[in-house]
Amino acid sequence: MLNWKMRSSLQFERFENFEKFYENYLKTLNSPETGFFHLPENKILLDQTKQVYNKFKSKKYFIHIGIGGSALGPEMLIKALGGNTDVEFIFLNNIDPDDFYSQLKVVNLRESLIYVVSKSGTTAETVAAMSVVIELLKHQGLSEENFKDYFVFCTDPEKGDLRKIAQLWNVSTLDIPSNIGGRFSVLTPVAFLPLLFAGIDADLLLKGARDIQKKLSSQDEGKDFFSLAFWIKQLHDRGTHQTVIMPYSSRLKEFSSWFVQLWAESLGKNGKGLTPIPAYGATDQHSQMQLFMEGPNDKVLFLIEVEKFKHDYSLKNTVSSDTFKLLSPFSLEMLMKAEFQGTLKALNENDRHVVHFSIPLVNEESLGQLILLSECLTVAIGIMLEIDPFNQPGVEAGKKYAHQWLKSY
Repeated sequence: MLNWKMRSSLQFERFENFEKFYENYLKTLNSPETGFFHLPENKILLDQTKQVYNKFKSKKYFIHIGIGGSALGPEMLIKALGGNTDVEFIFLNNIDPDDFYSQLKVVNLRESLIYVVSKSGTTAETVAAMSVVIELLKHQGLSEENFKDYFVFCTDPEKGDLRKIAQLWNVSTLDIPSNIGGRFSVLTPVAFLPLLFAGIDADLLLKGARDIQKKLSSQDEGKDFFSLAFWIKQLHDRGTHQTVIMPYSSRLKEFSSWFVQLWAESLGKNGKGLTPIPAYGATDQHSQMQLFMEGPNDKVLFLIEVEKFKHDYSLKNTVSSDTFKLLSPFSLEMLMKAEFQGTLKALNENDRHVVHFSIPLVNEESLGQLILLSECLTVAIGIMLEIDPFNQPGVEAGKKYAHQWLKSY
């Protein structure tokens, strides 16, 4: 089970606002409008996704078209859990034309499933990527009559441009529930379909999220979790305006990227927020850690420890060097643990603000727990900062001006 512990010389006592904020947090989670928290109990969405998967499971390439929350979550899970299939994954999650070329030149489109993910169906980058792929299909002699054999859309259940096009082309569709925003959508068909193609057990992912629900939301047990959020908020009030997310696992490197969007887009509003900084251990001990350790003490560091790795290598050797001899009795896993514990102790001695998370190993259940905890922590901080964690007005402004520029060009 995922566990956590705050480590800091600054300790705060609960005061009267703790109960007020906690009640607002519980009310928000239980609201029908807050759909993400109830996804672990929803089997219908996964069952629908399995039906679509069975229709297309012979495909050799999986082309995922989406941006932001429509792509970061699925890509994070694929990189972390890496299935044992022969399917090759292509994530078209940006509009860099050189990147498009390098990714698409190695793909056989006639053996591909193209998964287009956009709740509104009007996201410019997603529409652009889909347009490119459509033209490539046409160059190979395919027409709109054939597209039902190549496309699956994941979008709003009732409205939007993709829903209309799906009806026109008879394309299979999967739903993003109307009460769930993109960055909270990873436990929906947005990720389920690529997970199935990757041989990853989505049922276990949901089970992991269910296993931690009570620790995050029950009237009594949830207070321990909310104390973590309350502690981070009080650090924020004292000038801690940055959050470092640093898993000690290469397989969780993309988890940092997913967390960055969730944290930044949800909490960066009205002049408030905690700027997220992605990192991963032990690599960033030799780069960013110098700043984290001895730079401005304006950060809270989320360090994620993996207690057991799936594979390991002995460091036993016969090289006549003191450094080689020092490592010879140990393994890579033991060295990683030593690096983590050494960094944790040094940060504590330097009075840095640290949250020590630990998971038993990197698997579906642990990721389900990390995902739901991260989402709930984001909402809790948003409530205490008195901002709406579910909108993104700054992003929408940029989209509007981009469209204006194109019209004036």
